[in-house]
Amino acid sequence: MNLDTLAVIRAGYKPVQPTVRQSGGSVAYLEMLPDHRLQPFIHCYWQLKTSVPLENPFLYRVVADGCIDIFFEADRPEKSFVMGFCKQYTEFELDSVFNYVGVRFLPTMFPQLFKIDASSLSNRTEDLEAVIPSTARFVAERFVPGLPTSAIRQQLDDYFLRHIARTDFNHDPRLYGAIATIMQKSGVLTIEKDIDSGISPRQLRRLFEYYIGDTAKTFSKIVRFQNILRAKPSTHSLRENKLFYDAGYYDQAHFIKAFKSLYGVTPSRAFGR
Repeated sequence: MNLDTLAVIRAGYKPVQPTVRQSGGSVAYLEMLPDHRLQPFIHCYWQLKTSVPLENPFLYRVVADGCIDIFFEADRPEKSFVMGFCKQYTEFELDSVFNYVGVRFLPTMFPQLFKIDASSLSNRTEDLEAVIPSTARFVAERFVPGLPTSAIRQQLDDYFLRHIARTDFNHDPRLYGAIATIMQKSGVLTIEKDIDSGISPRQLRRLFEYYIGDTAKTFSKIVRFQNILRAKPSTHSLRENKLFYDAGYYDQAHFIKAFKSLYGVTPSRAFGR
């Protein structure tokens, strides 16, 4: 696969998940870079774990980020999952003790690596065994309770380096050219007017649904949202500077409604200032 194409995605898209706030320090969320040879394909490995047992079940919110994740409970690796592209936020109720580990793939990379139609996983979480049995077996066999984070990362690096070495990639310039345009414009564009892919809208839609999991328009919406998260605006700047216009929203009400569907709370609650 063309390394320049991969570099465009890695450099142009840095999905953000919110930090854990409501646990009083009893829950930690950590992101780790994979081996440098994997970074064009995998955005990060992540770990979400308790340091002490919680008094109540923990509600964890995942905001829309345009990615597909594999994840599992490190102390019970026989159960692993894949979470597809989601066009809105998702909430999981976790037990009072947990240690989840995940792999967050950059856009298009999960279908490239596993030859699976991304749209078949969109807006849902499935058992990994039903989707990629070989990867589910690897997780179940190679991870044991109490494995340190450094060892978890090494196991994942070794597995995905071997997998990538035997994978044939489909570099379609029509798809990746369209993705590059969306990223360059921060998701603020009119698909029909601003993307010249050289194929029909129907063909472009099929490419996006297979490799991303939804349409170019939906992906643009999430890129736009993620750019706002990375900017970390204050509620004052959102209100007074009318940043929602620059981000392509018609008015403040439209912006708040769209943001809440992707994040789960209003901008003022999300940015907390």
